[in-house]
Amino acid sequence: MKPFTLNVIAIIKSIPEGYVMTYGQIAELAGSPRGARQVVRILHSQSRVHQLPWYRVVNAKGEIAFNNEESRFMQTFHLNSEGVAVSDEGRIDLEQYRYIPDLEGLQE
Repeated sequence: MKPFTLNVIAIIKSIPEGYVMTYGQIAELAGSPRGARQVVRILHSQSRVHQLPWYRVVNAKGEIAFNNEESRFMQTFHLNSEGVAVSDEGRIDLEQYRYIPDLEGLQE
């Protein structure tokens, strides 16, 4: 696996319960500031294999990015069960719930 992919997986695994990160935030921390779409692809292809908490990743506006009603429901359900408030429009308050990891902890 490429270093970027490994970094993305490690970052997503590090998101604690009750917090979210954005695709772009993960991409930047993983070493590719313009790689948000790559993060989407990695989440899609690696979530099951690596048991990633995919539901803790949202778009740059703090919104659930799924158009599919079932996926939106599942993400909202998981986030609500962890104490993350999701509006009826599928929005999360990034000021309150955004996770900003300790960079040293990610490199260990």
